[in-house]
Amino acid sequence: MSDRGTDYPTVVQRYFAAWNATTAEERAKAVAAAFTEDVTYTDPLADVRGQDALAALIGDVRQRFPGFEFRVTGTPDGHHGLVRFTWDLVAPADGSAPVAGFDVATLDDAGRIRTVSGFLDRVPPQA
Repeated sequence: MSDRGTDYPTVVQRYFAAWNATTAEERAKAVAAAFTEDVTYTDPLADVRGQDALAALIGDVRQRFPGFEFRVTGTPDGHHGLVRFTWDLVAPADGSAPVAGFDVATLDDAGRIRTVSGFLDRVPPQA
């Protein structure tokens, strides 16, 4: 993939539109816009393939952290069809961020995300 014209901040903005969608319908539309049909998403707690599985995973996270918002931290950067970015999961009540991570994604020629490799830098204790 050529990097000419790749707008990495927009790619990441679409990524977080999917993760912040509050309804199943919004989530499905946002996932379809941001990710390829055969997307793979892997982090220490999840390993899914396909848009439906990713949308379900996002829905599960949204249920565990109702009202929370994923926010990019820093400036996304990329090269050769790769983009990396850091993020926080922010609590609406007090602005705290109990979860934080770092993701690396590969893109297709249209700038849609094909794979995500996620790393969790901060997670709350499991109950």
